[in-house]
Amino acid sequence: MLLLGISFVFLLMIGVPIAFVLGLTSLVYILISGTISLNMVPLKMYGGIDDFVLLAIPFFILAGQLMSKSGITEDLVRFSNLLVGRLRGSLAQINIVANIIFAGCTGAAASDAAAVGSILIPSMEKEGYTAEYAGAVTAVASVIGPIIPPSIVMVIYGSITGASVAALFAGGIIPGLAIGLGLMVLAYYFAVKEGHPCRREAFSAQQVLATITRSSLALLVPLIILGGILLGFFTPTEASAVACTYALGIGIFFFRTLNWPNIKTCLVETVKTSAMVLLIIACARLFGLVLTVERIPEFLAEQLLRITSNPILILLIINGLLLIMGMLMEPGSNVIILAPILAPVAAKVGIDPLHFALIMLINLNIGMVTPPVGISLFVVASIAKKPFERIAAKAVPFILLEIIVLLLLSYVPAVTLFLPKLLGLH
Repeated sequence: MLLLGISFVFLLMIGVPIAFVLGLTSLVYILISGTISLNMVPLKMYGGIDDFVLLAIPFFILAGQLMSKSGITEDLVRFSNLLVGRLRGSLAQINIVANIIFAGCTGAAASDAAAVGSILIPSMEKEGYTAEYAGAVTAVASVIGPIIPPSIVMVIYGSITGASVAALFAGGIIPGLAIGLGLMVLAYYFAVKEGHPCRREAFSAQQVLATITRSSLALLVPLIILGGILLGFFTPTEASAVACTYALGIGIFFFRTLNWPNIKTCLVETVKTSAMVLLIIACARLFGLVLTVERIPEFLAEQLLRITSNPILILLIINGLLLIMGMLMEPGSNVIILAPILAPVAAKVGIDPLHFALIMLINLNIGMVTPPVGISLFVVASIAKKPFERIAAKAVPFILLEIIVLLLLSYVPAVTLFLPKLLGLH
């Protein structure tokens, strides 16, 4: 166990990518301990990604790439402007609402931050917002992306634990909207405090009709994905393929912005991202075998239950641990490593497995905006052309609000379980 811990921490500290940290740590243990045959290495790694559910990952990534290239983001921003453009701090409100809507299309925080941020951060600067504030709002709003379905990290959780991906998707809708509403209230507070501008002129009937008409095809994407899954027309994997087909069709025939060079770029980026994610999963499966042989999950569960068996305190401890881990690694890696360890602990103290899954996923997604590994912060820093640290400082009040919402969701299970139960998925 000591050898395993030293190898893992050392490789992580010297900046080795997480996939190789998991793979090399496992290999060192196998070679030195001799408790696992080397023949198990390729078998376990291949078996880790030989799962039909995981096909959804490259398809959802490709769908997000195609929608970004086809110009859907601009239409969603215009529609968001129609909804909240006359509120105080209008561009900040539009930013948050656009992220909520775009969340129903892509399922990845970093891509949402890049797509929405590239349009709204420069616009917010022109309207008098500081670049740091504009970047912070974009980053914290992008957290909603992997919470409101479709969500790549939910697919990973389902493949690791066997949880229903459809139930996870249904359970993420209300928490995602709750976080978005909280961010809008805080943005309104800062708008009043700092005198942020808002749109004064009303939309004409012609502008409203044109915006709705233009945005309708983009708005159908989340409806097709979620409606199809939740109503039982297709599985999450089939939904991801349908989303790709739809995005490709409207990009070529309606928007006419997709051509072969753009499609080729989308395919290349999808292959790169998918390969990275699937390599992490394959190496994590091998790492999981090592943890099982060493009985580390059982050991950690026993130690945690020795501290307390009170579900309220257990949730508080786990939330604290996950927030710390979210600062060090991206959500997918954390899910692969920690879900098999923590989910059984939660079940032993009577916490609903689906409720715990959603707490874990929401918590780890907040890690996308917490230093030092806040990926969304790095994305918006490059767009805003401002230091990472200054944007992170502006994001602190919004991060605290997201943590407050997380605690509310942790101790009021009905919020996350209402929709899955209503739809007969739980």
